[in-house]
Amino acid sequence: MSQIPWDKIFSFTPLDIGKIFLSALIIVLVNKVQLVNDRLSALLIALPFTSILAMIWMHQSRQTPERLANHAEGTFWFVLPTLPMFLIFPWMMRNGWGFWAAMAANCAITIALFWLTVIVLRKFGIDLMPK
Repeated sequence: MSQIPWDKIFSFTPLDIGKIFLSALIIVLVNKVQLVNDRLSALLIALPFTSILAMIWMHQSRQTPERLANHAEGTFWFVLPTLPMFLIFPWMMRNGWGFWAAMAANCAITIALFWLTVIVLRKFGIDLMPK
């Protein structure tokens, strides 16, 4: 990866604050739905709200079609290594693991699967983490 411009990343405009508020609102609303219906909240959180919002924000900031396409494609590939967590975590919780231990183990597993995905896809000409 090239040098990351942290000053640009951590400078917030009023529009950025609105984006943060809207994104957080979606997460809070889904959490509130979970209080009354586990399955509906799971369905809502499975919808790619954050990806859709990110692409809308990217479009509004006049990102190129190539950057939007790269973002969407990268999102697809990076979702795949997260999927096992949604089976392993419930198994751990039902088999006596504490919440934080199961969460930490799943984070470690997901990180390992991310890097495995990057390594495997490079062999097929898909470079998710350019050097």
